Amino acid sequence: MKITLDEIHIFVTIVDTGSLTKAADQLGQPLSSLSRSLGRLESKLDVSLFRRTTRRIDLTEEGERFLSNAREILHQIEVAEDSVKDKAQAPSGLIRVDSASPFVLHSIVPVMNEFKSLYPDISFEIHSHDRIIDLLEKRIDVAIRIGTLEDSTLRAAHLGTSRLRILASPGYLNKHGIPKKVEDLAKHHLLGFTAPRELNQWPLKTKHGNYSVESPCIAASSGETLLQLAKSGLGITCLSDFMTQQERSSGELVQILKSHTMDVRQDIHAVYYKNLNPSRRTTLFVQFLKEKLKPILKNSFSDS
Repeated sequence: MKITLDEIHIFVTIVDTGSLTKAADQLGQPLSSLSRSLGRLESKLDVSLFRRTTRRIDLTEEGERFLSNAREILHQIEVAEDSVKDKAQAPSGLIRVDSASPFVLHSIVPVMNEFKSLYPDISFEIHSHDRIIDLLEKRIDVAIRIGTLEDSTLRAAHLGTSRLRILASPGYLNKHGIPKKVEDLAKHHLLGFTAPRELNQWPLKTKHGNYSVESPCIAASSGETLLQLAKSGLGITCLSDFMTQQERSSGELVQILKSHTMDVRQDIHAVYYKNLNPSRRTTLFVQFLKEKLKPILKNSFSDS
């Protein structure tokens, strides 16, 4: 017998919820019915998809392989349904977006009101992570990635580039003085990232290449935290233009060591899982976001 879409959906829901009981609650089905459906699926495939213990269920190796294909099947069906609906009516449905919190706060949130006014029937789940996640596992439709892309399972749409600058608040500089050369930074309070270490390689010219912040006085995992620390006058930091445009325009933060700063830019991409076609609503959102980012990213080419 052939497996059914209901059986695939039940299997994925069990994985996502972590138990048959929670999956039954989410799907509104009796636990016994769900258990029988899983049994039929395993019988048709002639494999065990889960290792069952008294406390939890874990995927077997065969279950891991089947899960990847199962998610792709469900996604492609969703895309197929959307393509039919979108031709007959206004775009609708859910977009799941993932990005680092600074990009969410400074680039996505400010344009959401306008996008929602254009497409009121599109809803969102916005996830903020400061680490790379598995898009397929988390059912993310599109993720915004900043920096070099290395994951071969992804395909990407380039949104633009954003320049890195060395910044401090006027209050900090009034109290501690303005660094005139790179070597002066050794006497100052530097704000850096906990990880990855590449983010603490500042685009400053030295005899040995980029300036490396080895022991920041305060380290944080998020650029948003560093932004707030810098605005509070706690030190000097290196951040990207997309998240500091407002502060630089208002004078809350000022660029220092301009003549020593190399022109280093971070690529910004919208990324998708390579084997899945994005829905029309996701494509509309990415195109909208790219258009709205143009003025910000264009300003990255100036020295102001």
